[in-house]
Amino acid sequence: PVLVLSKGVERGTDMLMTEVLEDVLGGRERIAALSGPNHAEEVSRGVPSATVVAAFDPAVATRFQDWFMTPFFRVYTNEDVTGVEVAGASKNVIAVAAGMCDGLGYGDNSKAALMTRGLAEMSRLGRALGANPLTYMGLAGMGDLVVTCTSRHSRNRGIGEWVAKGGTVESYTAETKMVAEGATSCITVGELAARHGVDMPITAEVRAVLHEGKPAAETVGALMGRAAKDELHGMGLVDD
Repeated sequence: PVLVLSKGVERGTDMLMTEVLEDVLGGRERIAALSGPNHAEEVSRGVPSATVVAAFDPAVATRFQDWFMTPFFRVYTNEDVTGVEVAGASKNVIAVAAGMCDGLGYGDNSKAALMTRGLAEMSRLGRALGANPLTYMGLAGMGDLVVTCTSRHSRNRGIGEWVAKGGTVESYTAETKMVAEGATSCITVGELAARHGVDMPITAEVRAVLHEGKPAAETVGALMGRAAKDELHGMGLVDD
């Protein structure tokens, strides 16, 4: 079996990482994807953590579960490979926006609203691609979103804060010697959403700030000024 640890969408093809592997290997039966709130800095120190492994063949997921489970690392399985992968790619973009919240000096209310509505657009994209909306309430969705939006270890949150304070994507990479996946994923996830007719306003604003020169402060008015709607609209849990 082959386990995917990367989170993202391939630029130019809109393929998820398991789809790239399937294209190379000629089949998907052996492929699985791992995702969740798993910062390596903590996992390596034995800090209690949990993750999810999704596979096309449940037996493959169970095999990785057996291999990786320890007293400090709990592994769950899921058959929703698409949901787990799309959640992992799209949450990085929302984390960039959360960092912008921090950089602009906004408070807990702002970040909580951003994360919740970010989860809504993540779920909306997943449902359009055939994912189970309930996956977004699990470790690959809400779990990874929370840790990436709030942690000091998070590169994606960090680049958002950096840019909101006047920095650039290039200067962040040069200063930290780290790559924030959300800087690219805001493009690839946005293109994937556009191809499927999915509205992802937070993702669009992140792209505008990182790559089109829009001041981070202007995104607030753009998002807060959107048309009023029912809260569950677009959550993927009910038909809109």
